[in-house]
Amino acid sequence: MYKDLEQALLDLEKAGMLKRVQREVDPYLEMAEIARQTFDAHGPAILFEHVKGSPFRAVCNVFGSQERLDYLFRDTLKETQTAVLFKSNPVEFFKHASPANLLNAARTGIHSLPRKSGSIHDFEECKLSDLPQIVCWPEDGGAFVTLPQVATRPGEKSSIMTTNVGMYRIQISGNDYAANECGLHYQIKRDIARHHQKAIEEGRPLKVSIFIGGPPAHTVSAVMPMPENLSELLFAGMLSGRRFRYFIHDGYLVSSDADFCILGELQPELKPEGPFGDHIGYYSDRHPFPYLKVKKVLCKKNAIYPFTVVGRPPQEDTLFGNFIHQITKPMVPASIPGLIALHAVDEAGVHPLCLALAHERFRPYAKPDEQEPLELLKTAHAILGFNQASLTKYLLIAAQEDETQNHKIDVNNVAGFFSHILERIDFSRDLHFETCTSIDTLDYTGSKINHGSKLTIAAAGPVRRKLRHDPNDLKGLNIPGVQAANIPMPGAIILECDAYDENTRDTLIQQIEAALDCWQYRENYPWITLVDSAPILDHSLNTTKLSDFLWLTFTRSNPAKDVFGFKANIQDKHWRCNAPIIIDARIKPHHQKALCITKEISHQAQQILSEEKILTGVR
Repeated sequence: MYKDLEQALLDLEKAGMLKRVQREVDPYLEMAEIARQTFDAHGPAILFEHVKGSPFRAVCNVFGSQERLDYLFRDTLKETQTAVLFKSNPVEFFKHASPANLLNAARTGIHSLPRKSGSIHDFEECKLSDLPQIVCWPEDGGAFVTLPQVATRPGEKSSIMTTNVGMYRIQISGNDYAANECGLHYQIKRDIARHHQKAIEEGRPLKVSIFIGGPPAHTVSAVMPMPENLSELLFAGMLSGRRFRYFIHDGYLVSSDADFCILGELQPELKPEGPFGDHIGYYSDRHPFPYLKVKKVLCKKNAIYPFTVVGRPPQEDTLFGNFIHQITKPMVPASIPGLIALHAVDEAGVHPLCLALAHERFRPYAKPDEQEPLELLKTAHAILGFNQASLTKYLLIAAQEDETQNHKIDVNNVAGFFSHILERIDFSRDLHFETCTSIDTLDYTGSKINHGSKLTIAAAGPVRRKLRHDPNDLKGLNIPGVQAANIPMPGAIILECDAYDENTRDTLIQQIEAALDCWQYRENYPWITLVDSAPILDHSLNTTKLSDFLWLTFTRSNPAKDVFGFKANIQDKHWRCNAPIIIDARIKPHHQKALCITKEISHQAQQILSEEKILTGVR
């Protein structure tokens, strides 16, 4: 039960999970690269004692390993999971609950309730420019707060229980922002959007509180996918084993335990925000977004500034996602009837690809070889309308009824799940597009920001084809304009082609189809991805890993625009084809740059880590 961030960090240090850097470090690129290299090396959390240009200390990689997450929440995780199980399935909970479980659930519930405590006199005032001005990637538009807890309420007099807490990046320098302004990049379909809309309709500014630091559970609560109108403050109390402490100052909610609190009003007009190196692995561009007119910046004495770095997965936020999944696993199936398991694939950028396992009971009397996806489509539509899963771009959904004693379907086994789908998919029936719809704000494959398309692939029933994984098969596939080919997993091929040219794409697809028409293994490889990006990988396309296949395929394609198929046609307004489908995942002119760091900055970070002996003893 940590009272604040420093208490948690001292505990990590005592356990050998945190090291300090005593020298002055530069928040411009250097600190972020140190964080990335430490995460990649499975290193410790790092406390920077002297940050250039700031009076405050900073810490990174706090949540950067499963070991640290388990350690930080060792006293509260089990009780939190019990409470979530109770919330998601009360009948099942009471059926199997022991007296101890009932007592723990009651105690956890009491700890969940926010408590009024503290006052403005517990804080000092500072300026936005005093915060560590951390810039993570060379083309970022300025410094960003990357672990904020952004709290809003529908109105100043609204109950504390209506508070929404989310994690939306905050730009604190650069662009057209004045000294007392910061950008607030909230994404579509978040509760803060509802609060903002209500404030606009009522002709008043929305008061926003941004907390930084505090007990680690408070940071985790900001990324918790709570149901609408259920406050993340409850979860913060659960996971910390200590009620969330707060007070109200001039209509603003203030976290009594936060290291920093930024208080301000969202303005009616917009200002350019970004660019920012994002978690999909590319920059998100500069766009008009709401901004905050800052009224006060509060800090605790000896405050510590936590930060994280996002980029091509996996990064620290990958561990965040896995940890949240540990806790919320019972909630999603309980929210969508028929759904058994859901996996937003981190290596594909999270929202671009989601794998789902559900029931197919529409025709329980059907013979196994007559089964087809019907109930799966109903469940797929529910997924695409559920919480953050609604941002999914490619949804692959399979039927649990196709499991056998020797064949289990696991959404977390990505290659195995793909094999199951590719073996069974009927390309004339099982591809379902949604065009001209909303997609993730950070996904630039669509026609414009927030606009794109989706593809659901639903497969149920008998095995239709045998998949192969033999490099020798590729020798018979000769296609003009293709420089290299690789098989990242059974049934899938990556082809490295000439750079994208809209004027020649149709010709390339025709050449691929002509080659496939006389290739004996066409049915054995029902998935082909086209790329032009081998130079941005750390290795040759000839050694392409599954993670490369996932990242390149799903972050660089817009289903309605970039999915093709062998002998594709339309029947009764349904797009269909024969195997294989062909996904053009080459870089298009409107795509954003992939993230990369200069060799100079990389070398500086390596040198500091070496001289400070941060990674000494790390396996």
